[in-house]
Amino acid sequence: MWGLLRRRSPSGFSPSSTAEEVTAGIDASGLVAVVTGASSGIGAETCRVLAMRGVHVVMGIRNSSAGARVRDEILKQVPAAKVEMLGLDLSSMSSVRRFAANFNALNLPLNILINNAGIAFVPFNLSEDGIELHFSTNHLGHFLLTDLLLEKMKVTATETGIEGRIEQDAKVAVNCLHPGAVATNIMRHWDFVNGMLSTVGKFFVKSVEQGAATVCYVALHPQIAGVTGKYFVDCNIIGLKSHALDMELSKRLWDFSLNLIH
Repeated sequence: MWGLLRRRSPSGFSPSSTAEEVTAGIDASGLVAVVTGASSGIGAETCRVLAMRGVHVVMGIRNSSAGARVRDEILKQVPAAKVEMLGLDLSSMSSVRRFAANFNALNLPLNILINNAGIAFVPFNLSEDGIELHFSTNHLGHFLLTDLLLEKMKVTATETGIEGRIEQDAKVAVNCLHPGAVATNIMRHWDFVNGMLSTVGKFFVKSVEQGAATVCYVALHPQIAGVTGKYFVDCNIIGLKSHALDMELSKRLWDFSLNLIH
């Protein structure tokens, strides 16, 4: 089993590769990235590794004290790192709009938008906007955030000549990925699964360092320059299921989402 995890693939990386390994030797100085869900798990590790590679990181955080601990640890490891925190509750459309306004007030470019935050197995609840909490946090909040920051990314790509990673005409790439089964606290609301992950599961799931690898690979690696509209697993492009290629279904979701945020 461990041999399979270490087997190299077309990208040169494997499921056991870490975020540091897949970005080794990359100088990303001058780039600015927004990372949501930055106060723990994959988001926190992504911020740390991006900062190591010279990226100016803006952390979107809901829990300010947890975010501050992550930021301080990054600065301890990388004293020259540029790391900032901005409050962001993706279940609240007003909070998302406030985050975008606060980011724009920083007068920074935006090269990379990493929509990482997510929740799972939370008991049924509605957001302050009256929307089911999982849909609001995992999809709609990020949909609105991307809508609000896309123009900034287009301008950045045009002015700098550096491809943004999140409309082809504007040289802004959009890719999706699955980090794999990772030992994070996202399962904390499902006691049985959380218990399994902390015991038997730890021998079969990825570490946070491995879980952040595909995120950092897609964000920074030169192999991804010019690549858009792809789905990545373990730092490699994989095929999509038919429903993911259904343009009519995609348009229905797009229009439905637009109606909710406007």
